[in-house]
Amino acid sequence: GVYAEFEVQDYLEGQVAPVFFGSALNNFGVKELLEKFLEIAPFPQPRQSSDKLIPPNEKKFSGFVFKIHANLDPRHRDRIAFLRVCSGKFERNKFFHHVRLDKNIKFASPFTFMADSKALLEDAFAGDVVGLYDTGNFKIGDTITEGDNFMFKGVPSFSPEIFKELINLDPMKSKQLEKGIEQLTDEGVAQLYRQEPGNRKFIGTVGELQFEVIQYRLENEYNAKCRFEPRSFYKACWMTGDKTAIDEFIKYRHKSVAMDKDNNLVFLAETAWILNSAIEQNPKITFHTTSDFKI
Repeated sequence: GVYAEFEVQDYLEGQVAPVFFGSALNNFGVKELLEKFLEIAPFPQPRQSSDKLIPPNEKKFSGFVFKIHANLDPRHRDRIAFLRVCSGKFERNKFFHHVRLDKNIKFASPFTFMADSKALLEDAFAGDVVGLYDTGNFKIGDTITEGDNFMFKGVPSFSPEIFKELINLDPMKSKQLEKGIEQLTDEGVAQLYRQEPGNRKFIGTVGELQFEVIQYRLENEYNAKCRFEPRSFYKACWMTGDKTAIDEFIKYRHKSVAMDKDNNLVFLAETAWILNSAIEQNPKITFHTTSDFKI
């Protein structure tokens, strides 16, 4: 009686959030939580693409990769790409179009996951999540279609809050470290920037915990010893614009310029004042704080 009656529409519009009381340990309230979730959870919504708004009842299949997980089963070193179906019907062993790579791929062993178990999937529909074995074909945000050439929007990378340099503690394990940091940053929880000369690697995250997780996984999953040294960058901004202006900027700021995993130029600004000055002094260059510009 403390609050007004719960309105589902207010929840769907993001105005309120329901609170449930229970205990999974004692199996109290769990059934009620799940039943209410089924009752109020939103149906699949239309999703904006670079071409048009794609409704969930569109007949042609489309979906996008929203998560990648390396070594889901450490015994097999597998990499799983999680695909959200946005429209149409996904079918096992049917060729679909990988838009970024501009090639057709079929999936012989798509899976659906429930807790720590998985099952072979024959088909899936809008709102379903499909696990796809990946040998390096996928990046977060990749779009898979039934032939159309559009990209889904809404999976941008943001400029990190904390930056550290990755230091290799065992030169004999350089290949393992290289492979490990490539695969772990593919998962999207951290961003990798490379700087030449010297192949220096800077990792950007939104919190300290990610560095502990990455270091632990590098050592235990890839047998690569490393440490992280803090770097005092304020923000990482992608750069686009006039090529001559960018070349001139790099000439004088080469110690603050790096490349991301997709070989896009990134300005690692040390302070907010330096970033604002760079923006004011270089009107022909656009400094992006999210990766939306890639779409």
